[in-house]
Amino acid sequence: MSVRNNMYFYYSKEEEVEAKLKPLFQLAKNNQFNLVDNIQEANVIISVGGDGMFLQAVRESNFRQNAIYAGLSRDGESSLYCDFNLDNFDELLYSVLHEEMEVRRFPIIKARVNEGRDFYCLNELTIRSTIVKTIVLDVFIDDQHFETFRGDGMVIATPTGSTAYNKSTNGAIIDPKISCYQVTEIASMNNNNFRTLGSSFVLNKERKLTLLEIEDGNDHPIVSFDNEAFPIRKINKIEISMDDKVVKTVKLKNNTYWDRVKRMFL
Repeated sequence: MSVRNNMYFYYSKEEEVEAKLKPLFQLAKNNQFNLVDNIQEANVIISVGGDGMFLQAVRESNFRQNAIYAGLSRDGESSLYCDFNLDNFDELLYSVLHEEMEVRRFPIIKARVNEGRDFYCLNELTIRSTIVKTIVLDVFIDDQHFETFRGDGMVIATPTGSTAYNKSTNGAIIDPKISCYQVTEIASMNNNNFRTLGSSFVLNKERKLTLLEIEDGNDHPIVSFDNEAFPIRKINKIEISMDDKVVKTVKLKNNTYWDRVKRMFL
């Protein structure tokens, strides 16, 4: 394994947070880590502040394939992406230094809007109405028409993202060892005039999902990738798929994905 000693801390630049992190900075330096100022130069990226901060760190660093990510949660925070907290940072350093770390590989989804550049999501992609009116989408699976959706929107979630917005819209929780993504409706209309599947469905990573917006008086929906909105005036087409990109995170022993799901929800 290549040497991983360039470390970057991603956190909110607040005096209180920086005061708590100063001992950790020194501990990292004492263990032969180089603290770099540019996230693109790091091969160990540490987020501080829960799942939202972890998602931002991954996006800010452009879903680096040659880096290991780790999350530090604050006191009392429950988290699905952050195995460590401020009190057990030394365990993280030891794992990385001695190559005894267990690494999770979380699948991510790829999206292309209006034939433009590719965007990646660790949690989910959403397309939602921005006005008090439904949106209409033609849904294609592998270029074959599947249904015409009418409602408030759709959530396309990764397995780890299945516990977030997807769960709140009655989607299923998916094991992240399964390379797939889930499509869940947001307040679909189902009556004698309009009909959708009416439930979530799961697609294998080899499948391609295409959403075509139908002009029906609500031509400016909003698309979000994880926790960021996409600033575009008009969205005509979204293509969603999976490739071999993953997000690699450091795992504590005896702390499986389902252990964390249990702590979060049960």
